[in-house]
Amino acid sequence: MAETQAGLVVWDVDGTLIPADLRWLRRAVARTYHIEESSVVFPASRVHGYTDESIVVDTAIASGVTSDAAEDGFSRYADVLMDVMSNGAAELARDQAAYPGAANTITALAEHGYVQTALTGNLRVSAEFKLTVAGLDSHLDLDIGAFGSDARDRFDLPAFVADRFQAKYGHPIDPARTIIIGDAPNDIATARHAGFGVVAVAHRLTPEELSEHSPDAIVNKLDPDTVLQAIRSVQAIRSAVGIDQ
Repeated sequence: MAETQAGLVVWDVDGTLIPADLRWLRRAVARTYHIEESSVVFPASRVHGYTDESIVVDTAIASGVTSDAAEDGFSRYADVLMDVMSNGAAELARDQAAYPGAANTITALAEHGYVQTALTGNLRVSAEFKLTVAGLDSHLDLDIGAFGSDARDRFDLPAFVADRFQAKYGHPIDPARTIIIGDAPNDIATARHAGFGVVAVAHRLTPEELSEHSPDAIVNKLDPDTVLQAIRSVQAIRSAVGIDQ
């Protein structure tokens, strides 16, 4: 199996590679818990940057579902969500097309020897569906990724990436050369918790807002040269200060 010495890039999905859109969650929550879409209430926080399981359960409770029913109903959610998204595939392709530069950036990183995967609060089935519809799946090794279907707490997800990487490549990941790319404060917090580097993309928050959460680097858009330069800069700094396995 070919291996790279460039490093590992771990992509967030919603808000980073494609625009975030809560319509699928709203529709699937309504159908899962048999309530009207107009009655679905998202909690004031714990939406962007969290896992589907935590978002769905919290949303169901905020929408008037009892805590026990919210927990029990989640077992139906994945099937309902995929039915909703499959029926809305054309809508998804139209309204959640990849951000400009996303495909070219992923391709450029692959050409420079980076292994790439995803770490996202999406369930794996929905993450794969979104990435396929957006045409972003070619260079992402999702078998070593981590998803909302792996754990409810996003902070638990990097361990899945580490374990799956080692199982596939036969050695541990190098934290100094592992970079999460995300757009939300919780992406930054997740990287910090895992000991990974982090590049933030100013898609939804301004660079000034993102800087308050102290990412290693901020890029304004997914330009291949800019992202590659940011990743290499972060890796160089982290290697220089002695971050290792």
